[in-house]
Amino acid sequence: MLRRIRFDRPLKSSQILFNRVTTWSPVGAAFNAPQHRRPERLQKNVGLFGVPELSSPAGFQVARREALWEMEFLVKRVCTEPPGVGTVEAFDQLSDSLCKVADLADFIKIAHPDAAFRKSAERTCVDVGTVVEKLNTNVELYQSLKNLLDNKDVLATLDPDTRRVAELFVFDFEISGIHLDEAKRRKAVSLNVKLLDLSHEFLHGSYLPSTVEKRSLPEHIRHCFSLDGNRIQISGLHADSPDELVREAAYRIFLYPNTDLLLCLDELLACRHELAKLVGYESFAHRALKGTMAKTPETVMMFLELLTEKLSNRTAKDFSMMRSWKKKTRSLNADLMPWDHPYLSGVIRAEKCSIEPIQYSPYFSLGACMEGLDMLFSQLLGVSFQAEEPQTGEVWSDEVRKLAVVHETEGLLGYIYCDFFRRPNKPQQDCHFTICGGWLKGGGRYQLPVVVLMLSLPPPTSRTPSLLTPCMMENLFHEMGHAMHSMLGQTHYQHVSAEPCGRVSTGTRCATDFAEVPSVLMEFFASDYRVVSQFARHYETGEPLPESMVTRLCQSKRICGAADTQLQVFYAALDQVYHGEPQNRTTTDILKEMQGKFYGLPYVHNTAWQLRFSHLVGYGAKYYSYLMSRAVASMVWRQCFLKDPFNRAMGEHYRREMLAHGGGKEPMLMVTEMLQKTPTIEDLVEALVLDPEDFTSSV
Repeated sequence: MLRRIRFDRPLKSSQILFNRVTTWSPVGAAFNAPQHRRPERLQKNVGLFGVPELSSPAGFQVARREALWEMEFLVKRVCTEPPGVGTVEAFDQLSDSLCKVADLADFIKIAHPDAAFRKSAERTCVDVGTVVEKLNTNVELYQSLKNLLDNKDVLATLDPDTRRVAELFVFDFEISGIHLDEAKRRKAVSLNVKLLDLSHEFLHGSYLPSTVEKRSLPEHIRHCFSLDGNRIQISGLHADSPDELVREAAYRIFLYPNTDLLLCLDELLACRHELAKLVGYESFAHRALKGTMAKTPETVMMFLELLTEKLSNRTAKDFSMMRSWKKKTRSLNADLMPWDHPYLSGVIRAEKCSIEPIQYSPYFSLGACMEGLDMLFSQLLGVSFQAEEPQTGEVWSDEVRKLAVVHETEGLLGYIYCDFFRRPNKPQQDCHFTICGGWLKGGGRYQLPVVVLMLSLPPPTSRTPSLLTPCMMENLFHEMGHAMHSMLGQTHYQHVSAEPCGRVSTGTRCATDFAEVPSVLMEFFASDYRVVSQFARHYETGEPLPESMVTRLCQSKRICGAADTQLQVFYAALDQVYHGEPQNRTTTDILKEMQGKFYGLPYVHNTAWQLRFSHLVGYGAKYYSYLMSRAVASMVWRQCFLKDPFNRAMGEHYRREMLAHGGGKEPMLMVTEMLQKTPTIEDLVEALVLDPEDFTSSV
């Protein structure tokens, strides 16, 4: 029988919280109660994440040297041992030895408040990246895997997981051109090096603010932007500003074409295409989509075009409603412009559904939300959180909380470090970092996964805990979906553990268009009153969140939803065309055409939105993944959890068919086994165009 946990059950601890008596579970208290850590001078520094070498910045060089020693031993083993299971296991260990250092350094270089740690971590990333490039061009290493896969007798002895990992390693090598003759291989290496530089240059440029002379803007709006002497810096679109002139100025100036960056993007796209052709693909998009759910760019474009067709009437109605609303503001420009869409859709939602984030925040204290996640995972998967006090030197900020993830029968599954609060110089982004992948090591020992969740939540004050808006709460659930995928993706090989990260070769652990499914699915749980009612209570009074407020919140997501989705379709289509066959026209000309075909609002003269499309670097030809993952997640929700979001049997089915394999199974095969059918393009589109009311249920 399903055991339901409610707030009227005996609670485990009481804390004096901000001069008010409030009762929280240990998990809730860990995030709502003030932290009192032992004086560090009394404790031994165990190093970041418990790695002793990382008790100081210099330790990164020690960790790098140790990884390189292990790498040399494993390379020799791979190249000298006869082909067999040991070849794949040694290759996976080689990948893990470098990933553990590279992934940790990749996180620390952006998150650590100490510049010395960041600098040392960045140097380590460069050093390990150089080693990885050399390994990716090691013909002897590649040939050892080819010999294994070409030997039918040996191949017959491999289990499916081992065979898939071997095939993935070979694929990763070949998309880098290692199977080519020496001259072409050198060319591929040169292109890869050039791509790294171009990607870094474009990414850096995409985040730089635009500057104009102060006199270029009307005096009454200058205070809305950053002043630097006689110049004004604009570092974003100011999409939420109620002042239309501020939004328009920000849009035109922030998106003003930068000639150098336009050339950089042209080079980046041309270089990607040249490399793809060199290693045997029609285009970069064909190369990037191999191994994904979509498989080909033709499938992606079919998906985007059909979605546009099915959404067209609702999108037109959304834009018509925005135009009508804009007229009420007595705007001097009657046309609906791109800078109007985000602002007006938010205003219309708030007005029509009486949604004010400040009304919800008292019910969504961080501790209450973490209790909700703990209860949901306990009922659905038999998994719970246990708050642990980090040891001295283990974390990079005193604000970081550490959670042990424990299964009711299997024991400890892994660790989640929660870096949730804003602080100076911390990246303002919500994301999941893999520090260490979970996999079965030699001798039956299991390497526990370790991840970091980074959010940008308001820190607690002396009077209140951290209070989340509905959007922040949903983002917390989303990122925790990634974390649980890492915790429950228990694989035999590190190379296919759940969440993507850096590695020896150029592949990823999990197909991009599948990786977002577990996280998007959590958003459906976050919108269901049966789930929300278990944890949302006023941090002062204990009063539960009224069901009517959740209903209004869900209703608000219907408003302008088609237009919002269509905007994402436009971005995805633009990404596909950029990475398809080269066209004899500028990236701006392509943007104009795609904006007219897939969005509908007019292109603004002398702007180049594509130069702010930073996803072109990390998600090249894969931006559609957000939409396809959402489609799959909505199908899983409707079929498996809409009737009962706490159904333990469905939770176990979900773990067994989708979470447990990481990237060790074809992504569409996992979806098929979860849904007991292979979804068609039409099924995926239907899942996105269904009325959002079909996804919610009230008690």
